[in-house]
Amino acid sequence: MRKLLKLLTSKMFLLSVVIIAQILIVLYYIYSFIYTYNFIYILLMFLSALLVIWVVNRDENPSYGIAWTIIILMFPPMGAVVYLLIGGRKTPKELREKITESFEDFEVDQDESIMASLEEYDTHVAKQSRYIYNASHYPIHHARRAEYLESGEKKFKVMLAEIEKAKHYIFLEYFIIKDGYMWQTLLAVLKRKVEAGVDVRIIYDDWGTAGFEGLKKQCLDAGIKVVVFNPIKPRFAITINNRSHRKACIVDGRVGIVGGMNIADEYINKIQRFGHWKDTAVLFEGEAVHALTLMFLQFYRFYTGTHEDPSQFIYDFKDGEPTHGFVQAFCDAPTDHDDVGLDSHLNLINNAKDYVYIQTPYLIIGYEMLKALSLAAQSGVDVRIIVPGIPDKKIVNQVTKSNYEVLIKNGVKIYEYTPGFVHSKTIVSDDKICTIGTTNMDFRSYYLHYESTVLFADHEVVDACKQDTLDTFEISHLVTLEEVRSVSTLLRLFRGSVKIFSGLL
Repeated sequence: MRKLLKLLTSKMFLLSVVIIAQILIVLYYIYSFIYTYNFIYILLMFLSALLVIWVVNRDENPSYGIAWTIIILMFPPMGAVVYLLIGGRKTPKELREKITESFEDFEVDQDESIMASLEEYDTHVAKQSRYIYNASHYPIHHARRAEYLESGEKKFKVMLAEIEKAKHYIFLEYFIIKDGYMWQTLLAVLKRKVEAGVDVRIIYDDWGTAGFEGLKKQCLDAGIKVVVFNPIKPRFAITINNRSHRKACIVDGRVGIVGGMNIADEYINKIQRFGHWKDTAVLFEGEAVHALTLMFLQFYRFYTGTHEDPSQFIYDFKDGEPTHGFVQAFCDAPTDHDDVGLDSHLNLINNAKDYVYIQTPYLIIGYEMLKALSLAAQSGVDVRIIVPGIPDKKIVNQVTKSNYEVLIKNGVKIYEYTPGFVHSKTIVSDDKICTIGTTNMDFRSYYLHYESTVLFADHEVVDACKQDTLDTFEISHLVTLEEVRSVSTLLRLFRGSVKIFSGLL
């Protein structure tokens, strides 16, 4: 009874009720007009046809457009109304403009001598880096100390140790924060650092933290500055699709940590929700950390109105020389026309010569990605993908499985992580390059969310990422074509049906 009462009084439940009520009221009045005035129905049908033409011809993912086209055509004219209310990439205009403006203040020039060194190492890797810089405005740097973190437990331990060293500031940006051991342990350390005079700030996503009612108060009571990203408001023209899915820890501009981990006990296997939780992250020092700082300050400026000079947050690395290799931190956002996450994945796959190994919790991909993976495998590249053995979202997992047959037929090897749930987002190729970050292989990460990723080239992190993936293959199940084809006709029909709407998941 207590859990039910908590659910019925929660922010998300109340907001959902208000939004649904508003949609029903709009639909009621539209139906009333339709049955009273025939010309209204004819007009709406005509507008539905125009909307289909507009959706199909939009410069965006075809899977998303097809899914909405089916809804509009199957439920005329209400489908058109629903699309206008909640469809599309409704990034707030003000945020879109502010982020664009901030590039002028925050843009960092690419050191062409570093790019020349990268081109000398590998021209394909250099082209990948050049694209990322031109699309996201974040340059590549010579690497310094870096450490691949192959588990949530290791990442949390290292993160706490780095936070303890903070002298000036700690910036944290996370999609999900849940109350529990992990958060309370972190909060105690952050409170102590605030008392020591360290500037501690947190940006968290309102949707991802919706179940944690007391989070903001706990932060403020500890002296932590808080920004809530894209607050969910009770209006039907919602921008709920555009979430900050980034996860980053920045300490003094000296060290950054990026990966799939949020702040919740399942990520460090303190509790088990879907078997063993497999996640990855990377810690790195050096000039590339400033890219994470700039990403954080862009959102912080937008929500607080503070105009701080980004240069005051740069760490002076005068002591110590860069180590071997290259590192580039970058982000992807729905505020521009470049799908950096998707394009960087496609580039890695298309340029692979020997192998490309992938870890991803979801495999909800469109034709272009299916074709790229298949073409690479058919060309003799060893293409392997690890997905969860125990899924967190059953319907979404069926969409993932709907892509198995075409991939396996074309030579791609699909592994399901036997111990539980894979939440890692890594790609490693040819012993030369890898990416570790927050971008899933799904529509939401590629087109709707704000994401962050770190690229390494000619660095020991590449070797560590490869070894971790090889180790994970050993405890995963290789899916066969016979298994895929042995499922019931009813299940195949269900998978095919939900795949139609995969662009909306």
